[in-house]
Amino acid sequence: MASTQRDYYELLGVSRTAGEAEIKKAFRRQARELHPDVSSEPDAEGRFREVVEAYEVLSKRETRELYDRYGHAGLRTGGFTPSSFDFGSLSDLFAAFFGDDLFGVSTRPRRARGADIAAQVEIELTEAAGGAKREVPFPVSVSCATCGGIGAEPGTEPVPCQVCGGAGRLQHVSRTAFGEFVRSQTCPECAGAGRVVEHPCADCAGSGRVVEERKLEVEIPPGIHDGQQIRVSGEGHAGALGGRSGDLYVQVRVRPDPRFVREGNDIVSTIDLTMTQAALGTTVSVPTLDGDHELELEPGTQPGEIRVLRGRGMPVLQGFGRGDQRVLVNVQVPRRLTDEQRALLESFESSAGEETYQDEGFFQRLKSAFR
Repeated sequence: MASTQRDYYELLGVSRTAGEAEIKKAFRRQARELHPDVSSEPDAEGRFREVVEAYEVLSKRETRELYDRYGHAGLRTGGFTPSSFDFGSLSDLFAAFFGDDLFGVSTRPRRARGADIAAQVEIELTEAAGGAKREVPFPVSVSCATCGGIGAEPGTEPVPCQVCGGAGRLQHVSRTAFGEFVRSQTCPECAGAGRVVEHPCADCAGSGRVVEERKLEVEIPPGIHDGQQIRVSGEGHAGALGGRSGDLYVQVRVRPDPRFVREGNDIVSTIDLTMTQAALGTTVSVPTLDGDHELELEPGTQPGEIRVLRGRGMPVLQGFGRGDQRVLVNVQVPRRLTDEQRALLESFESSAGEETYQDEGFFQRLKSAFR
């Protein structure tokens, strides 16, 4: 294998007079760069094995002396063979060498971040258009004021856990050909805190946290969509062991408005015209998000036509400008006629010619739409 050809000191990048601390530091640096979980280089695994083998030899006085005097041949003659190992358990192997995990898993108790909270508010579509403020109620765990969050009755202090010695974790060491193999787990006695409360606080029962009802005014930005969330940092549950609080996520529900249908940043509404209004032309009052708008319709307005009110739609969320409002024309046809009305319509129909209903051509309608 390649490592029998290369010099172990060269692999670690240290001199032959390097001390134990320098060799350890060099190995840590190389391992961080070459571990297959970190490096994307195609030969990372092979190079990593070489570095581990080099450290395995140079970190032990007996094998290092044998290597210094006789080289690779001396190691083979002395019966040395590189250990086989599983990449998934390297963190435990490094913990055995260094007393802590090379890749950031500490054996010391951690300050746990608090959990997040979900809340919900409802607003009208018009409020979604203009922005709104809402007072959001929610239950949240906060640091106990009586004990200051430590969980112990005032005048007392938590004591170091006797099971883990205050480390918060238990280590099980076993011997392997590679060296000491260390497995660590959260201490079941103190749940990783490293401390035990012998006299729990009466108000929080030793947890260091109490639940209270809180109200927070949340600002809802203009243009928000139904179902979107607003994140309020640090307003969630309090963390353990002084860890930072979680976040509050407020889901905004926009109530349907019977007057409008939202399509992205545009809104769609309808207007009803009688048959005579459509034929003769009229002016109607159209509801918009900003109030009523007078819309003039020319004679001969057809059912299904759309009038566009520019800039009357929803604001662009966290952007500039607004969408449009599209007004769909619905023409109502009479369902019940008196004899007089029927006679008038029959008279009109007999006098109407082809030119009465003549529509503009396709290209003319296209030009009108763009206008």
